[in-house]
This record gives sequence, C-alpha cells and structure tokens, in this order.
Amino acid sequence: MLGSMEQATATALDVEALRARFPSLASGIAHFDGPGGTQTPAEVGEAIARTLTGPLSNRGSSVASERNADAAVAAFRAAYADLLRADPRGIVYGRSATQLTYDVSRALAKQWAAGDELVVTQLDHDANVRPWLQVAERVGMTVRWLRLDPATGQLRLDELDEVVTERTRLVAVTGASNLIGSKPDLPRIAARAHEVGALVHVDGVHLAAHDAIDVAALGADLFVCSPYKFFGPHCAVLAASPELLESLHPDKLLPSTDAVPERFELGTLPYELMAGATAAVDVIASIAGAPVEDAQRDRRERLVAANALVEHHERRLRERIEVHLRALEGRLTLHSVAEERTSTLFVTFRDRDPFAVARALAARDVLAPAGTFYAHEPFLALGTGAEAGLRMGLAPYNDDTDVDRLLEGLDAALA
Repeated sequence: MLGSMEQATATALDVEALRARFPSLASGIAHFDGPGGTQTPAEVGEAIARTLTGPLSNRGSSVASERNADAAVAAFRAAYADLLRADPRGIVYGRSATQLTYDVSRALAKQWAAGDELVVTQLDHDANVRPWLQVAERVGMTVRWLRLDPATGQLRLDELDEVVTERTRLVAVTGASNLIGSKPDLPRIAARAHEVGALVHVDGVHLAAHDAIDVAALGADLFVCSPYKFFGPHCAVLAASPELLESLHPDKLLPSTDAVPERFELGTLPYELMAGATAAVDVIASIAGAPVEDAQRDRRERLVAANALVEHHERRLRERIEVHLRALEGRLTLHSVAEERTSTLFVTFRDRDPFAVARALAARDVLAPAGTFYAHEPFLALGTGAEAGLRMGLAPYNDDTDVDRLLEGLDAALA
C-alpha cells in the first residue's frame, strides 16, 4: 500500500479487524500467495455486485443507468490518481499489466527505428521483458541488459551508464521483483534514462502492494499495477502524463473516441470491475482507522498513513520467518537478500522438491506455492541449479498464527 517507516504512527495495525473484512479467510487457509493475488474484502465484492446490478448502461448523462456508468469511470480514475499520486487524466484501465505493456510497446514502436536501443533487466517479470524484446526484434532495435547480482539480489547499477546510452529510447524496469522482492533504485535509473532522453516504463505490480507510489518521484514515465494484488478484482492500471499519452497513437476502431485516456481503452469498459478496483483503494485508505467518509483527511493522506501501518506489520512478520529460515541453512537457500525489498521470500532446497514442499504445506491448509512465477530472467540469473523454488509472500491480513503454521509446516516437510 503506501508510505514509509518514517510516517508510521504509534498505532499498530488491527489485524483481527482487517481479517474480519475478508470472507474467504473463514476457510482456515493461511495465505502466503499474496504476490500472485490477494484475497478480496467484502466491500469490493459488494461494490462489484451493486454496480453490475445497476441500473447500468453505456456511459451517458440522460438517465441514471448511464450516469452510474460514467460515475464508475470517473471514480476509478480519481482513486488510482490518489493511490499513485498521478494525474487522473492519465489513468488508463486495462485487463492486465501484461496487456497494457504490450499495448504501450506497440504504440511506442511506431516512433522507433532500426539502430535505436531498449534496456531491460534480469530482475523483471517476463511481462516487462518479452513485449520489449519482441518490439525490438520487429523494429530492428538493439537490446541491452541491466544484470542481476545474485549475491546482493540487486541490479548491477555500476553498469548503468554503460548500458543506457545516447541511443536508448526506453528503459523497462521493475519497481520490485515478484520473485525475490528486491526494489531497485528507480530514481537513479530514471535519472540516467532521462539524461539521454529515454522514457522509463516501470512494472509496479509487486511494488504497489507494498510501498508508497509517487509516480513522478520514482521517475516513471509509464507505470503499471494490478488491483488484484492489493484487494481488488482482476484488472490493471496504467498511469502516465496526459501529454505523453497524447503523443501515442494506438490502433483503434474508427468511430471510437480519440480522447486521452479513452483512446487506449478498447471496447466497452467493465464498469463493475472499475467500481471494485475503486473500492479496494478505499479499503486500503480505511486501514489507518479513519472512515472513508472522513472529510478532514483526504484519501491520499489516509492511504499514506495506512501503508505505514502495513509496512511495519509485514516487516515484523517477515523478520520472524527470516530468522527461522536462517536456522535451516544447509537445507535451503534464501535468495531474498537485498537491503531494500518487500515482504516476499523465495527459497530453493538442497535435497527437496519445492513442489513436494508446497504440497506438504497445502495439506496443512498453508498456501505457499512453488514455481518460477513468470520471473524467467531473474530465476535464470540466480543460478540456483534448481527447476523451481518456494515463494512465501506476506499480505496485510497475515498474522502470527499464519506464520506459526508456515514455520511448523516447513519443519515437518524438511524433517
């Protein structure tokens, strides 16, 4: 969510009250699969149902059903402008971050030529690698890589000036690794890119669930995130300046509007999902203890305060798990070691199949999945020698009981 440790208040996160808002947690499952998508609070489901059952029509102003659709779109743009500290006129709805990245890459490619350069990294989810590699191949561009140092879990920024050159047109970089949690120094990367006139496209899907997002402060020209990673429905958001979006011309139907940001939103929008995504932002804002209707504190301020509580809570639970994992050194390797990282932990095992460990945990209703999680390049760069690993990701609704069950399950699986 949002904020920093410096903004944390003395009030602790009321985890029990938060958990009560998630009907699915009554299942008894201890969810450590947050990096793949969080559970959904009742308010989000209710917002989707309320909007979908209407009255609801295509957008307009003549009757209530049209006005409801128009209001859902406006509320969505306003909510994500607050969440990302962005301009609501530059908030684009998308089906997924992968879809949005492909769409933007194709639009940008119309402005590029053979001999231009793109920069991608070994820390990124494939959704922020493959679209750019495919564009580069079609246009005849050169691809340069920012390498991952497995020992530190961070990008080799000592190579930044060499990799980003006067021919670079765009740097595609993650805000935080969905595999090992590492958070690269985005302002430093962006400063170098902007120095040579290049754009910066940030995959913020994992970062937006755990950190303060201020698109301009990060140096991101284009920033994508996915509400289902932080309590919302399955959809995605692109934030950019309206001026940048005006300069891009995606393929679209002739009768459809050419206005920004609508020119990037193909077809009729899913107003109910937009309403659910808006409700997710309001749920986050309410974590700080102030009701959503508290006019004395604007939503952005409440979002920042909420994230400070969440960050402190997740860090404490993460440190509990890390202490236990270090005691198991020799049986497993912890790859989440960067100084700046989220509460996501990735391990490989010396003599255990990670999928077998995941199944043993699942038998105890502890969900910590095994795999490589579409993080193809970082997994290869880690050089583990394994085929996969186990990922344990914390979400705000995890509590100490969940952690107890995870650690007991790991001990049993490795015994």
